[in-house]
Amino acid sequence: MATPYVTDESGKFIAATQRPDGTWRKPRRVRDGYTPQEEVPVYENKFVKFFKSKPDLPPGMSPSEGSATKQQQKIPGCGDNDASGLSKSAKRNMKRKEKRKQQGDLDVDSVSDAVQTVSISESAESSTKTAAAAVSVSSPNNTEADEKAKKMKNLKKKLRQVEELKQKVDSGEITEPTKDQLEKLLRIKALRDELQQLERDS
Repeated sequence: MATPYVTDESGKFIAATQRPDGTWRKPRRVRDGYTPQEEVPVYENKFVKFFKSKPDLPPGMSPSEGSATKQQQKIPGCGDNDASGLSKSAKRNMKRKEKRKQQGDLDVDSVSDAVQTVSISESAESSTKTAAAAVSVSSPNNTEADEKAKKMKNLKKKLRQVEELKQKVDSGEITEPTKDQLEKLLRIKALRDELQQLERDS
């Protein structure tokens, strides 16, 4: 919006304007050659100027040809959802989505039918209680088996370490074993026995 100027015998003025709340601004005196801040052009470097002045069409192409090719050219994903213009993978994806929607509808229907036909009886309640009891009984067995597996793994690891230590002592790599190393070497038979016992139990 251009600033309204008023010229008087004393000089040039910016006319009084009304604010949005209804009050009036005072007229302001302006020097010759003054341009208000809102009328100062925004600085543009040479690259911005170059790209703004650059034509949209390639050199040698007339504007009438450019508009004709734009009308003929279809952009994928825009406009009407015509399946004929889609790629093979896009068509496959559309079919998958439709199948999922149909399966979701069928699942909801089958679940709602099942809920309507279910009748609660004492026999059903007793069978669920026995199933819950079976689950609670089987879970301690699983934890015991897991604990045995962990213990066997730890024993195998200790045995492997002791055998490596024994090889180092035999080869002369360790000339004077420490007290802890000697205790490990003496424990090798007990570790083997314990491992064999666990393997027999499981």
